[in-house]
Amino acid sequence: MSVRRLRRRLLPLLTLCGAALAAAPVVADIYASAVAHAGRPQADLKRDQLDHPAEVLRLAGIRPGMTVADYLAGDGYYSELLSYIVGPQGHVYLLNNDAYEKWSDNQWQVRLVANRLPNVEHRTVVVEHLGLPAHSLDALLLIKVYHDLYWQPNQPPWPTIDVDAALTEIARVMKPGGILLLVDHSAKAGTGSADAGRLHRIDQQYARRDFEKHGFRYVTTSDVLRRPDDPRDMITYKGEMVGKTDRFVMVFRRTNAR
Repeated sequence: MSVRRLRRRLLPLLTLCGAALAAAPVVADIYASAVAHAGRPQADLKRDQLDHPAEVLRLAGIRPGMTVADYLAGDGYYSELLSYIVGPQGHVYLLNNDAYEKWSDNQWQVRLVANRLPNVEHRTVVVEHLGLPAHSLDALLLIKVYHDLYWQPNQPPWPTIDVDAALTEIARVMKPGGILLLVDHSAKAGTGSADAGRLHRIDQQYARRDFEKHGFRYVTTSDVLRRPDDPRDMITYKGEMVGKTDRFVMVFRRTNAR
């Protein structure tokens, strides 16, 4: 058979296959499916527009069956998404210290009412002593809370935190190769932790070095939450910068030994 005749015979078939592929529905991955999960609170759906959780969690690569901690989780926004991602064979720890319980008005209770998320377990902890077994976590999330470890207001309900001990404890409970996802409000470069209390921001490179010296290897970053128009000199959690801050996203892996 000539090449020309073969092309004539194959062309209709190729055209049909192309049309079928174009018409096929796009199957969402587990991260987009978690965000689209039925029954999520309206406040969470509103927050999605600012936090882009599917993109952030996809970067970390958290998978079904994992044991994951949402560290200083507040009301548990990310804990619920993690619940859907790790599935019934996985487990999520929703961890707050006493100050975060009060700050979030214990809204995690509403989220977990009537065993709504059966694979999510709430615990109130002291950050220097998490009460979890060594090497028990496949992943841990710190979402806009790492800077608070450096906040020392010296007044209730916020405790004075030993940051080195807190990060050492995070390293202790992580499996070798475990994933650490870090998101926080950007401070100006070179400011270290100086703006952690005043502005609730922290310098990205300082954060990277902090985790690297506590047994974590930097893997990757994302610009999904970048806001170049943020001057990085205003407080993050109230006033005109709410929802408008430049945030860095970094993923680390726990090394085999510190």
